[in-house]
Amino acid sequence: MAVWDDVLSDQDREVFDAAGWGADAGYGERPAVLVVDVIYNFCGDKPEPILESIKRWRYSCGERSWDGIAALRRLLDAAAEKEIPVFYTGMDRRPDGFDQGSWNWKSSRSADASDIKGSLGNEIIAEIAPTERDVYFVKRKPSAFLGTPLLGHLNYLGVDTVITTGTTTSGCVRASAVDAAQYNYRSIVPEECVWDRGELTHKVNLHDIQMKYGDVKTTDEVIAYMRSLPQRPCGPNTPTGIANTDQEVPTAASEAGASNSAAEQSGASAPTKEAVG
Repeated sequence: MAVWDDVLSDQDREVFDAAGWGADAGYGERPAVLVVDVIYNFCGDKPEPILESIKRWRYSCGERSWDGIAALRRLLDAAAEKEIPVFYTGMDRRPDGFDQGSWNWKSSRSADASDIKGSLGNEIIAEIAPTERDVYFVKRKPSAFLGTPLLGHLNYLGVDTVITTGTTTSGCVRASAVDAAQYNYRSIVPEECVWDRGELTHKVNLHDIQMKYGDVKTTDEVIAYMRSLPQRPCGPNTPTGIANTDQEVPTAASEAGASNSAAEQSGASAPTKEAVG
């Protein structure tokens, strides 16, 4: 039984069947995992009823977030075993809210400080935090593709399948999964690895993705697919997190220290004039 079966009318079911929608697009051979906005702002800092959680974290999806996080942990472990690249998105904003743009118009709590740059709310949940080999970037709008380096990274890796996880199903997950399909990637959504603050919106949007844009699969099915692949399926360009140089990274502090040291050495070695009697 699909997660949306209890909200779909008999007529809706007949319409989609008659029109031929809902066929599986299938998997490719070079997948990447996309982890969308699994941050404290969207999950809260602990499992608790959603109406309690959103008192502090206005975007929170409450307890259902933490069920999804547990499933996502399993998926990420399988990706790590096969060295499948993983991309994380996050968010932050300027104190004046300028970079939120039209988001400012849609919530009476858009001035809450929880999503200002530097807030704990913007940090990836510790239980599924990225490792050094994973790639993280900030996005400004629902889709992980819009105005970000994601498409270039996927092209560089030769990716043909995007596995979208995270939150919210009806917002940033849907937008990213649809964009993956629009860029002609095979778009996969592991059902238990996505969640929403609304039960209805979660189910309806998963149905819509399955009908027209991608494949909604169980987490177990996606993990089995991953384990069927060869090691490092995206090839030698797969990020490793290992530095490609032994050189020390210059910083403002180290450069200032080097300049001061050079100046001191120069002063110590400068010739002094002898007094003439």
